[in-house]
Amino acid sequence: MINLLLEAETSDIAETVSEVLGDELVENVSALQKFLNDVWQGFLDKLPTIIFAIIILILGVILSKLTVKLMGKALDRSKLDLTITKFLRSIVKIILYVVLITVVLTLLGVPTTSIITVIGTAGVAVGLALQNSLSNLAGGFLILFSKPFKVGSYISVSGVEGFVTDINILYTKLMTYDNQAIYIPNGVASNAVLTNVTQADKRRVDHVFSISYDADFRKAVTAINKALEKIPKILHGEGEQPFVRMCKHNASSIDIVVRVWCKTENYWDVYFDVIEGVRMQFIEENIEIPYQQLDVHMKK
Repeated sequence: MINLLLEAETSDIAETVSEVLGDELVENVSALQKFLNDVWQGFLDKLPTIIFAIIILILGVILSKLTVKLMGKALDRSKLDLTITKFLRSIVKIILYVVLITVVLTLLGVPTTSIITVIGTAGVAVGLALQNSLSNLAGGFLILFSKPFKVGSYISVSGVEGFVTDINILYTKLMTYDNQAIYIPNGVASNAVLTNVTQADKRRVDHVFSISYDADFRKAVTAINKALEKIPKILHGEGEQPFVRMCKHNASSIDIVVRVWCKTENYWDVYFDVIEGVRMQFIEENIEIPYQQLDVHMKK
């Protein structure tokens, strides 16, 4: 009798649990189905807007590139410095893409205030995370307005040197004589001690030539002046006359300093022409070049 009662109660509990779970499962499935239907219907309702936004995005990218290209051509025809034109193109390109993204998000229904808030928050976050990059950005503006160098200048900064080929918003690109690319952060370039080798239109070439103590230094000076006269790229204007004088008595030689002026673009040609020309003139006039000597005295 007790067993029958227990079986009846167990059966009732199982039926009750089954009914409850069954109702909840049906409700969950119905809710999920309704959610998916709402999402799909919302997608279908927004599909024309999404397609239109994608078209605007593609056209915007094309128009942005075309605008930057046309602006670059206009700036190239203007009298603006090449450094400024490249920098302006980089800034305009970034602004156009930011505006394009804002327009596309607005078309998709994102409130403008939310976009501005996100951009502002992202700007603060990026500013805190990229302090060095912001320093480089500020350095780029300093370079642009103070003009310590420009595209085409040969500079030496922070232990590296080369021709400036590009000044971007964050870095300056140098190309060395052996065609290596060096990227210098603008923050470093604007704060470090910098040497602009090609800023002036003329440069001085300095050399020191050594002769033996047995040689006549006056004859050597005359020979050097003859060699300099044969180099057409040396300047001979007012204040540019070659300077040739004895400068030092070394242990085994007499040193003669040679200083000549030339146009900046001819610096290396004149540098090597002077070395070769003086050597040939010394050979022609039998002027002895010293060798390391050591006098040894022996006592019995």
